[in-house]
Amino acid sequence: MRTRPERLYEIDGLRLLAALCVVLFHYVFSGWAGGKTTVTFVTESAWAKYGYLGVDLFFLISGFVVLMSAWGRTPRQFVVSRVVRLYPAYWIGIAITAVVTVTLGQGLFQVSLPQVLANLTMFQSVPNIENVDVVYWTLWAEMRFYLLMLAFTFIGMTKGRIMAGLWGWLALTFLVELGLLPGIADLVVQSEFSHYFIAGMALFMLYRFGLSVQIALLVPICLGNAVYRAIGYAEAVGTRYSVTYSPAIITAVVVLIFLIMTFVALRVTRVLARPALVTAGALTYPLYLLHAHVGFILFARLEDTVNKYVLLVAMIAVMLGAAYLVHRFVERPLAPRLKRLLSKREPPAHAVVPAGSPTA
Repeated sequence: MRTRPERLYEIDGLRLLAALCVVLFHYVFSGWAGGKTTVTFVTESAWAKYGYLGVDLFFLISGFVVLMSAWGRTPRQFVVSRVVRLYPAYWIGIAITAVVTVTLGQGLFQVSLPQVLANLTMFQSVPNIENVDVVYWTLWAEMRFYLLMLAFTFIGMTKGRIMAGLWGWLALTFLVELGLLPGIADLVVQSEFSHYFIAGMALFMLYRFGLSVQIALLVPICLGNAVYRAIGYAEAVGTRYSVTYSPAIITAVVVLIFLIMTFVALRVTRVLARPALVTAGALTYPLYLLHAHVGFILFARLEDTVNKYVLLVAMIAVMLGAAYLVHRFVERPLAPRLKRLLSKREPPAHAVVPAGSPTA
């Protein structure tokens, strides 16, 4: 069993890779396919249209690292760690996106003050208020996962309890998919993506405690359900954008995602770990928050004046630069202050160092 805190630098690199896949999906495919810009990348879209699967990798990583982060923490410490990690960059992301939308959007997107205020809570989906930026939908999925993790911190984290909880969650996933539970139950179960969170947590258990029969069964079952749901999800995305997706490619990508994270859990990827990758991981969350609507608006503004490939490269560079500025001048100075504000005196927890999803 591993007891020494350790940062898995390779996960930082995977996080940025996943974010860039989503960025390319938006800029090279969905922007023009969805009518947001007229800058078309018809040839390149053949591969860029699969970039949304970066979100699937995010969720698998999240299961791994959020359990890593929560292990040994009290409920209060876990909540503080999530608030400190999520909200400072998110609030700045909302502000930037709203200002750009109002000043440069030219009607491409709509935003209102009540909408912005609701979005600041990150619970805007509860009253069914529209996101300020389309990518925020994943934050609601993450928040519901965090609530389940919070329950684990109240119960107490042991190997047996975690594994029992994972099997129970997977069973509920299948009951929802079979229609044996009311639809409202899926608000908690999240059957569309639960297999990623479950498998990620199981892979952390593999990393921490070593291989067991339960893990050897649980992860492949989650992989099977992930492939099944991913193919169905791809059909829905294809219908939205009037394109077709290859089930074989979808299957290959999902299998690769599971394989990579299994290698991380087994420490096969340690040869790729470099401390410099911490910066890559730090850019991921603000990049994800900023790139979509702001990027679409800038594409629409500049599409007639700049070569499309130059514009694409420049846009990605600008968003990476903006992400660094948010990390350097918002997250880094505000995080310790917010943590002190929210924390109270209590014994320190022996939690390992997290390095995770776009929100971990």
